[in-house]
Amino acid sequence: MKRVYNFSPGPSALPLPVLEKAAAEMCDANGTGQSVMEMSHRSKDFKPIIEKTEALLRELMGIPANYKVLFLQGGASLQFSMIPLNLAAGENGPGDKKAVYVETGIWAEKAAKEAAKFATVDVRASSKDKAYTYIPSAPAAQPGDAYYHITLNNTIVGTKWAQIPDTGNIPLIADVSSCILSEPLDVTKFGLLYAGAQKNLGPAGVTLVIIREDLIGHAPSKTPALLRYDIHAEEGSMYNTPPCYAIYIIGLVLEWLKNLGGVPAIGKLNQEKAGLFYQYLENSKLFHSPVEKSSRSLMNIPFVIRTDGGKQRTADEIKELETRFVKEAAAAGLINLAGHRLVGGMRASIYNAISLDGVQALIKFMEQFEKGV
Repeated sequence: MKRVYNFSPGPSALPLPVLEKAAAEMCDANGTGQSVMEMSHRSKDFKPIIEKTEALLRELMGIPANYKVLFLQGGASLQFSMIPLNLAAGENGPGDKKAVYVETGIWAEKAAKEAAKFATVDVRASSKDKAYTYIPSAPAAQPGDAYYHITLNNTIVGTKWAQIPDTGNIPLIADVSSCILSEPLDVTKFGLLYAGAQKNLGPAGVTLVIIREDLIGHAPSKTPALLRYDIHAEEGSMYNTPPCYAIYIIGLVLEWLKNLGGVPAIGKLNQEKAGLFYQYLENSKLFHSPVEKSSRSLMNIPFVIRTDGGKQRTADEIKELETRFVKEAAAAGLINLAGHRLVGGMRASIYNAISLDGVQALIKFMEQFEKGV
C-alpha cells in the first residue's frame, strides 16, 4: 500500500495507526459484534466510547471540572451563530453588551458578520489592511463587552496569535479549529473554545465546544433547542443523535496522541516541522512566505512565488508556475498543496498527523523543483 503525504487544510490527514485500528474494528468494535456506525447513541456499547473520548480530551488539554465538553454538529460555522445567541442576544433582539471581534482572516470576518445578526458587534481590530498577513495588537476589553472573540489560528492566511489577549473578566472566545492540540494551551484563559474536528481531531461531522459552566443558560427563551448550550450540556451531547463514528475516531486520535507523549511532545515536533519549512522558505530564491514572521502559524503555511528580485515574471507566468508546481507535487505523492481559492498561491497544512518525514519530503521536492525553473 502506498500512502501519499496529504497537506490538505481539512478534511486533513489522519494518523495511520488510527486508520488501521478503525479498519480492524470496523465490523466488531470492542467485542460488540457491530460497527460503531451501527450503534445506538444511547446504548451501553456507545456510552463508554464517548465517555473515554471526553476523559482523554480533558486529560490532554487540562480541562478543569467547571468546563463542559460538548460534541456538536454543524461545523465551526454554526458556532458563529450559537455563540452570540447564547452569550450576547436579548429576548427581543441584540443584548445591551457588545460582542467584540478581532478580524484576522476570512473565517474571523465571517464569524463577525454572522454574529451581527444576533448581537451588537464591535470589530475592535483588523488586519484586513494587509490582506490578513499579520496579527494586530489586541485592544483592551471593556466593561460593556459581552465577550471577546478571536480566531487563534487562521487556516487560509497562515497566521496565529503568539500571545493570548488578557481580557480580564470578559469571556475570551476562540476558534481553535486548525490549532487545537498542536501545542499546549491554557484552557482557563478562555470562556469558550470551539473547533471543527476535521483538521487535528478527526473526520468532519463533529464540532467540539469547551465552555465554562457560568456561560451556560443565558440564551433567549425563543432560541431553538439545538442552538442552546444548556440543553446540550444537560443531555450530555445526546439531545439528538450525535455523530457517533466521528466521536469514536476522535477517541482513537487522542489515544495516539497520548502514546506519543501528549500535547507537549507533539508541540515540540510541530515547532521542528514548521521551523524547517520556514527556514527553507527564507533561503529559497523561488518561494517565500507572505506572512509577517511574528504572526506565522505552526499548522498552515502559505507560500508564493517570489517577485522581489531574481527572475521577473508576469502574473500569468506566476500562475502557470504555481499550477505546474501543484500538479508535479501531486504526481510525486505530495497532495493538496494549492492555496485557498480566495488567496491563491500554495499552502502546506502540517497538522499533527503530518510526520517530520513528510515535511522533509516536501522540502526536498521544492528544492528539486526550484533547480528546474
